[in-house]
Formats: sequence, C-alpha cells, structure tokens
Amino acid sequence: MRKRRQRNIIIGTIVSLLIIVAGYFSFFWTPKSNGQTKVSVGIVGASKGDIAIWKSVAQTVKQKYGIILTTKSFDGYDQPDKALKSGNVDLNAFQHYAFLNAWNKANHGGITAIGKTYISPIRLYSKKYHSLNALPEGATIVVPSDPTNESRALFVLKNAGLIKLKKGKVLVSVADITANPNHFKIKEVASEQTSRVIDDVDAAVVNNDFAGPAHLGDKQTIFVEPLNKDSEQWINIICARTKDKNKKIYQEIVKAYQTKKTKQIYKKYYGNKQIAAWDVKLK
Repeated sequence: MRKRRQRNIIIGTIVSLLIIVAGYFSFFWTPKSNGQTKVSVGIVGASKGDIAIWKSVAQTVKQKYGIILTTKSFDGYDQPDKALKSGNVDLNAFQHYAFLNAWNKANHGGITAIGKTYISPIRLYSKKYHSLNALPEGATIVVPSDPTNESRALFVLKNAGLIKLKKGKVLVSVADITANPNHFKIKEVASEQTSRVIDDVDAAVVNNDFAGPAHLGDKQTIFVEPLNKDSEQWINIICARTKDKNKKIYQEIVKAYQTKKTKQIYKKYYGNKQIAAWDVKLK
C-alpha cells in the first residue's frame, strides 16, 4: 500500500511538472514549423508601401531571430481584430489607439497594443480657397460621419482655430462644439464621400485613404493636423492578444519594425504623409 501511495505521489509530481513546463513554453513561444518559429500579422489592404515594410521586417526577423513572418490581408477594418482574438492571426497592424479602444469596449476587450508604428496626419482641403483666413463666414466644411473619424476631423478644426470643443472628451461630435465664431456649417457625410463632395463645399477634412485616389495634395491643403496631445490617439499600432502582450518573440518583431530602414520606406512610398510614431515627441 505504501509503495503504491509513493508511486502515485511520484506520478502526480511528474504530471504537475509537465503541466508547468507546457504552460511556460505556450506562453513564451509560438508554434514552429520545420524547426522555425512562425508568426502571422493581419493587415488591411496591401499597398506597395505596406508590402515593402513587412517584407523588410520579415527579412530582419528571419536573419536575427529565425522567425518566419507572414502577413494576411483583410478587406475591411472589422475583420483583423476578430481574427486576432480568435487566434487566426498572431498579431495585427492596421489600427490606431482610438479604434482599438472602441473595439475593445464593444467586444469585451482581449487585445492590447504592443508597439507604435506611424501616424498619418490628415488634412483640411479646399478647391476654392488657399488659406484658412480666406474661408468666408458661414462656409460649409465637410467632416466624416463615423464616430472616430468625425472626432479626429473636429480636433483638426479645433487645432486650426476654427472652432472650440468641450474639454476633457476623447471622442467628440458636432454636439460638443462650444464655440463657432465664424458660424461655419459643419456637414457630416460618410468618409468615402468627403472627397467626392469637395467641389460642392468650401472645405473638407478627408482621410488619407480617400485623399490620394481623389488627387488631393499639397496644392489643395489649407491645414495639416499637428502632432500634439490631441493626435496621440491616432497613432497606429501593432497589437497582440492581451494574454500574449509580453511574449518576447512579439517584442522582437516590434523592434524589427521600429528601425531607420522602416522610416526610409515610409519616405519612399508616402513622402511626408506618414511619420514614424515610435520616437516622435508630442507637444
């Protein structure tokens, strides 16, 4: 009886040790194939710039850490966070802090930012006027209608000195405008429509995704979003599942992204419209 009890104790101890070891490796490592660690990153779209950036990062992590990095492109912004939370991808890189916070709130959390990538200042465009001062009293200004982009656009107008907003709010709407001395008419339209209606209004805040295809550039720009505390929430990020946020292998991918080489790729494909955010100082 005593021998049987001792044997059971030994077996139980071994099983416990195996569980602890398995837990350790599941936390610090991702699955391997052919002896190499594989990590997938979800992105939205596949522009030439994005392809070049992630190709560069993949080369770096393969050479330095033996990681096989792949990307999975999604068509819409509603998909990559679902894929990450469910485990269909290991990381994603497509959203800013404001989007992530809204998604976590609506979906009971589970995703955490682990590294900054870039910020793309948005702009106030006009085809009728060449400066802010030229905007007439009562001018119609278009902003995107979805909550995060509308909020960002209104902060652009606030920083341009055109309106004042209720203090202490992260996301704002036209209802939060506290001062509009020139009686501008702020018109809300769908994000994809902002560039299409610019000929019919005095000015419009247009997201970069739609400004490029509409051939809106420096010539039509009358104000650029400044890099300050108001724009911090619009910094784009690399995200992981919250339970995996401290995985060393993911931090190595962040380090491989946040390099001088990535900045050079930004410059090549995006000019001054995409700025590295990991070392930017917000005023």
